[in-house]
Amino acid sequence: MVDETKMDFKATLRFGRISPTKVRRLARLVEAMPLNQALTVLRLDRRRGATFLYKLLRAAWANAQEKDAGYDEEAFSVKSARVDGGPSLRRMRARSMGRANIIRKRTSHITVVLSDGRDEAR
Repeated sequence: MVDETKMDFKATLRFGRISPTKVRRLARLVEAMPLNQALTVLRLDRRRGATFLYKLLRAAWANAQEKDAGYDEEAFSVKSARVDGGPSLRRMRARSMGRANIIRKRTSHITVVLSDGRDEAR
């Protein structure tokens, strides 16, 4: 039997041009935070990964609003924030004696899940 009271809303960013390790620190910071508090923390954080996560949280909240506009923002919390590595762009840099070094420009797949918190009350 499907539980209709539990609501999770997800937003995903794929191939974001930032290293996963830089975003993971912020993802661990906002995980299990209330949505309002997480948005405030990310808006005030100066690190570049904060803008990626902030936009994803807003997108997940918009997905919730699309389902039902009557949802209260204060009732939602960040259920999970997952950052996986995407494919690396490989560039070459010339070195001495005709050699070359590979420069890896890393990408990230970021997934954020919001929950309304009703499943924790049970």
